[in-house]
Amino acid sequence: MSPFCSFPSVDSYWLLNATIPDCLLDDSIVPSIMDGKGSITSHTDGFSRLNLQISGGNVRTILPVEDPSSLSTTLPTVDLRGGQVWPCFIDMHTHLDKGHSWERSPNPNGSFQGAMAAVRRDAVNCHEEDLYRRMEFGLLCSYAHGTSCLRTHLDTPIDQMELRFDVFTSLQKQWQGRLTLQSVCLVGLDEFLTPFGEKLSDRVSAIGGVLGGVAWMDPELDNQLHRVFALAHERRLDLDFHVDETHDPNSCALKHVALIAERYRTVGYSGRITCGHCCSLAVQPPAVVRDTLERVRGAGIAIVSLPLCNLYLQDRQPGHTPYWRGTTLLHELKAANIPVALASDNCRDPFFAYGDHDGLEVFTHSVRIGHLDHPMGDWPRAVTATPASLMGLTDVGRIGVGLSADLVCFRARYYSELLSRPQSDRVVLRQGIPINTQLPDYETLDDLMGTTLVP
Repeated sequence: MSPFCSFPSVDSYWLLNATIPDCLLDDSIVPSIMDGKGSITSHTDGFSRLNLQISGGNVRTILPVEDPSSLSTTLPTVDLRGGQVWPCFIDMHTHLDKGHSWERSPNPNGSFQGAMAAVRRDAVNCHEEDLYRRMEFGLLCSYAHGTSCLRTHLDTPIDQMELRFDVFTSLQKQWQGRLTLQSVCLVGLDEFLTPFGEKLSDRVSAIGGVLGGVAWMDPELDNQLHRVFALAHERRLDLDFHVDETHDPNSCALKHVALIAERYRTVGYSGRITCGHCCSLAVQPPAVVRDTLERVRGAGIAIVSLPLCNLYLQDRQPGHTPYWRGTTLLHELKAANIPVALASDNCRDPFFAYGDHDGLEVFTHSVRIGHLDHPMGDWPRAVTATPASLMGLTDVGRIGVGLSADLVCFRARYYSELLSRPQSDRVVLRQGIPINTQLPDYETLDDLMGTTLVP
């Protein structure tokens, strides 16, 4: 679809009449656009109407629309007519190495167990070219939709560790300057009790990655966590775990992670800790929830929720209409001052048959699934500034003077417009320059899927 407005072919111009959610503005901007009464001019329902000067790839100036300075200019102008402008999306939990494999490896019943079995069967198809092309397909989608930074978990069994990391580092180099990429190893935590665990940790450290894995409820879970925390502490690595991706209220791996994290904080471990999914938290007794949240906050753990994938997998039973949405306690986590991010997770693979690596789709469906509206508050930060901070990234995920003009411009003026249509005519700016937002064609993967178009 054609973009909703045209941009000049120069690197200095004004974006006029941009509507920006206040929560996405850099803190340093607010004082500069305050009126004499101490409120942001043109401020309505959590938005500010602003004019932005783009120059040399950065946001040079931000002014209220009432300020005449931005109108008495010889620079070209682009009038957004109240259209919203967001910073580029930050997608901190994906699985690029599984992605876009559905046609050759579907999940026969849509269950978590069915997904695990399908991924195991599909491992024989994962060679270098296959991984590269499917992972790149996911990156092409992310980039076109307006993502600037992405973290992917990589299945790293002992016989494929080098393959997965080699393909990732190749793509990381290839996409440098367009997408900032991070990797997290993904194994069962029992692997860290073996010699392979140390080898894996060294490999992760060598490529500047994040140490991670799946924390299953297991009699050895605490020993496994002690070991992975020790390895991360020794190598100064961040940690990112999959925990409690189940509707079983007895699954409390998140609490175990928090308890071990508290101990390692006391001996100086300062790495960032993220736990993803945390689905079972939503079906546990209130007293258990309160205790867990207190420990999570005390241990400095952040949560990334994956509402699309968990809506698909959780509470799925043949012939049964699900009554639980599968997500974790988004509002309760936020109320407990625990950072919460939202992310894509799997796309078109056995764990989620759909998805397109679109940060707006993630946000839109998360709002609907989790009732993150009325008021919307600062939930837009969950796909921008919050994951940027959790990934250790500076100067991204927000809009401010001196920051790169990595922006997504929408025709939509209000949330009621933004979240009602796909916004396929959005304009994505990277360093102030519109990019090609044409999405890759699924047909390019047909030879990997063993599929052809039937006449």
